Amino acid sequence: MIATIDITAARAQLGRTSIVLPDPVPAHPLLDGKEEIGRGEYSIVLDKGDGERVYKIVSSPADYFLYTADDRPRGEHFPVIHADHGIIGRAQSGYPLHLIEMEKLYPLADGSPAAALALRLIDTYWSACQQWGKLGADMGRIALYDMTLNPFASDKLDRALKALSDFVEEYQVLPDILNANNLMMRKDGTLVFSDPVFIA
Repeated sequence: MIATIDITAARAQLGRTSIVLPDPVPAHPLLDGKEEIGRGEYSIVLDKGDGERVYKIVSSPADYFLYTADDRPRGEHFPVIHADHGIIGRAQSGYPLHLIEMEKLYPLADGSPAAALALRLIDTYWSACQQWGKLGADMGRIALYDMTLNPFASDKLDRALKALSDFVEEYQVLPDILNANNLMMRKDGTLVFSDPVFIA
């Protein structure tokens, strides 16, 4: 049975309380008339209108690397990126706003296998964070690495965790998998690490 954790308290301990990107959607021909369907700490998501893709405006260099780097994690548990449409503005934070075209993902459906797997992943990650809490900001990085040392679920998900851990180390970003909004699913129910990193 999965223990219930207080995600708000867990994110607060990691310095990751709920914040929403305050910037307006920049004017851009690809975005004109598109419906905003999501907004997070470092991104804004607009529906492309074809039922298959979205436009994601990202302000975090960590997200931009995750979506565009040649050596980014790939596979069934990472989003499919269709295009990098370049810089379309600048966020209040000072970071450039990049426009990414990617596959449309969906919130985890209550009671679905993907939601159960995500909760187990979050719980395991949080337990590891608590174990390594004295390391401060590095605890998330070490906790993620620790998860790669023992089989977690399927071979594919274990490989995805290893790829994410390697990416976190290579790019010196931090994992952010405590928030279920950063774990989404495809229509077929596949769990996807949609937005699993940040820069402190």
